[in-house]
Amino acid sequence: MYVADSCGTPAPAVTPEPQAAAPGTHPGRRAALAPTVLALGTVSLITDVSSEMVTAVLPLYLVAGLGLSPLGFGLLDGLYNGVGALVRLTGGHLGDRLGRHKALAGIGYGLSALCKPLLLLAHTLPAIGAVLALDRTGKGLRTAPRDALISLAAAPEDRGRAFGVHRAMDTAGALIGPILAFLILRGAADGYDAVFTVSACVAALGVLVLVLFVPGRRTAPAADAEPVSLRAAVGLLRRRDLRRIGLCALVLGLFTVSDAFVFLLLQRATGIADRWFALLPLGTAAAFFLLALPLGRLADRIGRGRVFVGGHLALLLAYGLLLVGGSGGWLPYAVLLLHGGFYAATDGVLMAAAAGAVPEEHRGGGLALVQTGQALARFAASLGFGAAWTVWGARPALAVAAALLAVAVCVSVRLLPAGDD
Repeated sequence: MYVADSCGTPAPAVTPEPQAAAPGTHPGRRAALAPTVLALGTVSLITDVSSEMVTAVLPLYLVAGLGLSPLGFGLLDGLYNGVGALVRLTGGHLGDRLGRHKALAGIGYGLSALCKPLLLLAHTLPAIGAVLALDRTGKGLRTAPRDALISLAAAPEDRGRAFGVHRAMDTAGALIGPILAFLILRGAADGYDAVFTVSACVAALGVLVLVLFVPGRRTAPAADAEPVSLRAAVGLLRRRDLRRIGLCALVLGLFTVSDAFVFLLLQRATGIADRWFALLPLGTAAAFFLLALPLGRLADRIGRGRVFVGGHLALLLAYGLLLVGGSGGWLPYAVLLLHGGFYAATDGVLMAAAAGAVPEEHRGGGLALVQTGQALARFAASLGFGAAWTVWGARPALAVAAALLAVAVCVSVRLLPAGDD
């Protein structure tokens, strides 16, 4: 009953004739990952150091520093995710149409790098909203072309592993970023401005690595491939497998509480001091880093859909622990472990699943469709949860979100044919 074959696990096929092992390899050994995957992983590692420095302090900066209400923060957090969602379609389609996925990714990384110093000048809600929207525009432009490059460089049976390695490297940056933010906040007189300044320098380094080390080969469609056009991109939704994957991601995303709210809820449940708040994303990132590659490999073996749905069950359990609470010091570790496991089981696994349902000439656009649906759903979830927190309070809002996520998991399973179990 889980998403299995329809989420990228190839159907049984006639066994091909055995082939000789490639020079320099040994029978039974898995092929080494393509240099493109490792280079993009390095770019993402550096970029995530920059972005997570800001992400680690942003909720506290906005709520405690600027005095935003939970509803106001929900609006900004939703904008932070929603704007990028709409731009992803543009990035994915242009990458396919021009055959220049690296160029589109480079523009996206450059825009996000430009936003970091602009945060030094933004001290009002409209100004901060505009900077965050521009940052998410950059992320939206780069995400689908980058993931298309990864999927095109990896063998179909190894896509889960390739995305797992990339997400692990990406998350290594997410481990370093909050530590740097924490150290800067403790050591600098004007901590927030210092965080934004260092973040800008690191982001510029990431763009430089992309330009110098990621191959810039232009991809051309096959002779019998359908021409890349907006109509053809929208027509991808007629593909049954892609439609199921996208619908599952959308339904589950509608009831996924954003990271920032999870960390604020965890602080309230445990009484963690403000000075330690920037380290909370570190726990999620550590679990993500440790589990991304093992769960990517597991998804290649047992079905990417099973792992994807299982990740949302881990998130549901984290919600339950936040609701139940506890006086011991175990609660932050358990919640952050489950939260990181959720991302390890869903982020790269979803892209590996979707890549198997999209032809190469439409790879960027197809991945962007799935990413956009999921991101828009999470945008709505952020707005809804912020409003519910403001009206009902934190615990009732989380209880409703947990109940709705449980229903969404059941609905996602029922959307799939019985043959997928």
